[in-house]
Amino acid sequence: MNDTVSFGYEEVAPEEKTRRVGAVFSGVAAKYDVMNDAMSAGMHRVWKDTFVRRVKPQPGEAILDMAGGTGDIAFRMAARGADVTVADINQEMLDVGVERAMERGIDGLVWSNQNAEELTYPPRVFDAYTIAFGIRNVTDIPKALREAHRVLKYGGRFFCLEFSQTDWPGFREVYDLYSHKLMPQLGKVIADDEDSYRYLAESIRRFPKPPVFEGMIREAGFARTRVESILGGAVNIHSGWKV
Repeated sequence: MNDTVSFGYEEVAPEEKTRRVGAVFSGVAAKYDVMNDAMSAGMHRVWKDTFVRRVKPQPGEAILDMAGGTGDIAFRMAARGADVTVADINQEMLDVGVERAMERGIDGLVWSNQNAEELTYPPRVFDAYTIAFGIRNVTDIPKALREAHRVLKYGGRFFCLEFSQTDWPGFREVYDLYSHKLMPQLGKVIADDEDSYRYLAESIRRFPKPPVFEGMIREAGFARTRVESILGGAVNIHSGWKV
């Protein structure tokens, strides 16, 4: 791993990024879902519905939803009968998810504090691994991808939903203006946390473009990789299989 990694537009030591990202999500956990609605005009719900349809969770399947904190993806997959383990490095996010599950009367989910880079599970235990809007916040992304590959059964599938930079002319400029100027202001007004949302906007700009990230997924051992782009690549569904 490199001596430094990106934290937004800064270069910091790996352990410093882990600490800072933890602080970001501890700070925004309580308002995370409200902010998602505000920032995407509710579109994140459509993207997540599409994502879960691509995963095709089946009754009785063991699925690990990494960085699943507040339960948005897990609730959708559990409704289809899958046995879902919700894992997150941030306990505050998990606490929000547990509370939401109790409010909705959703039982049967397993909640686990996990580091995506060092999962505590043995090899080949999950049928699918999902991670939505979380991989770009991981300190060592290649290591996390290798861990995803390790814990999947042969024939298991990997699905990742993540932001990137759009290639649509015109929309790209609007998107840049929104993410750099308006997103931090929304964070200040709604969550009283301008800096965290500035980081989240910057982290999107620093995340590898879809073809590069697809290559990283292949390097981790996955086959039959695919990228499905939404809004000209502003949002992407990455997938691969362990064969």
